Amino acid sequence: MTGDAPGSSARTVGSPTGVSRIPVLEDLPSVEGQTVLLRVDFNVPLRRSGVGDSLTVTVEDDFRIRAALPTIEWLTSRGAHVKACTHLGRPHGKPDPSLSVEPVRKVLSKLAPDVELMENLRFDPGEEANSPEFVDRLVTGCDMYVNDAFGASHRAHASIVGPPERLPSAAGRLLAREVEVLSRLLDSPPSPFVAVVGGAKVADKIGALRALLARVDRLIVGGGMAFTFLAAAGHEIGASLVDTKWVDDCRRLIADAEDRLILPLDVAALSPDGSIGCSGPGCGDVKVFGRDIPEGWRGLDIGPETARSCAEALAGAATVFWNGPMGVFEDERFADGTHAVAEAVAHSKGFTVVGGGDSVAAIEQMGLTGSIDFVSTGGGASLELLEHGDLPGLAALREAPTAR
Repeated sequence: MTGDAPGSSARTVGSPTGVSRIPVLEDLPSVEGQTVLLRVDFNVPLRRSGVGDSLTVTVEDDFRIRAALPTIEWLTSRGAHVKACTHLGRPHGKPDPSLSVEPVRKVLSKLAPDVELMENLRFDPGEEANSPEFVDRLVTGCDMYVNDAFGASHRAHASIVGPPERLPSAAGRLLAREVEVLSRLLDSPPSPFVAVVGGAKVADKIGALRALLARVDRLIVGGGMAFTFLAAAGHEIGASLVDTKWVDDCRRLIADAEDRLILPLDVAALSPDGSIGCSGPGCGDVKVFGRDIPEGWRGLDIGPETARSCAEALAGAATVFWNGPMGVFEDERFADGTHAVAEAVAHSKGFTVVGGGDSVAAIEQMGLTGSIDFVSTGGGASLELLEHGDLPGLAALREAPTAR
């Protein structure tokens, strides 16, 4: 992403679709002596200990903070003053001391001492409401804007879409790299292309599943949403999670997919008296059933036959995209499916992309991150980009003054 001189027209980042034509850092005017508003995604996991006045909050994983360093270093090395901003958790538009960015600020001050970090954007209701008044306050005193928060760019929030209307703007290194890599999945990816999508809610992913079916050779569905698909296919699912509003949509998707959709062949289920996240006596029994689950039992993971089927599909793939766990992997009794898929993705000889917090957590827990070609920082954003071919944050950058 180098080449043209600063101030030139935006060069192509990613595909020849609408995802391209995003201005990058080199497209900005000289940043020397300028204040740059940098939207980052420092929505990091926090560790809390103690209560009340003795509550201590620290950053549990600084991966997202470190991911922004290339952009920060590019800006500061050229004489810019960087004013960073991020959301953290869901404070619902009002201050919440437990979600203050102070722990993040402490980590950032060691990695990039000269960078200013504003307080949690979502402490103000104007952020999620995309309030023009809030945007005005954000950009006051700033000369340029850089968006490096791919994981938040599918939201039309004030800090994402507001500043590009007012300031010369560009994508940071991380955002540009995300778009570049995910664009490969949009534009004639090497075949066979196998996508694995898990998670709990059909409503959150049905659109992405439709879009993926137009591109993939195999689509593997797991996680809680798989049971709505199994119900749509006429199977008994016991007490498993099902979204009755989406059964008809799942049935249509099954029909459209023909033999390209892989649903669980067997499932690991918990007995009616069992509890999730429990260990030892009184936690219930776990059994593996086929596609029909007895009354009262809850399917909470794919079974071993399904895991083998997934591994076979992934072994021959030239392109792999994985988003979402195969089961409730926080409970060790229902982690085998997710771990099996993680191993299969890591061992695939194809180009592999993993997105989504739980999927990323699984490969990190298993020490497989180095075996994945690209780990996306935005699970929801990556799915929406694949579904729509664009994101509000990207569209805003293309309309910014530097993109004209």
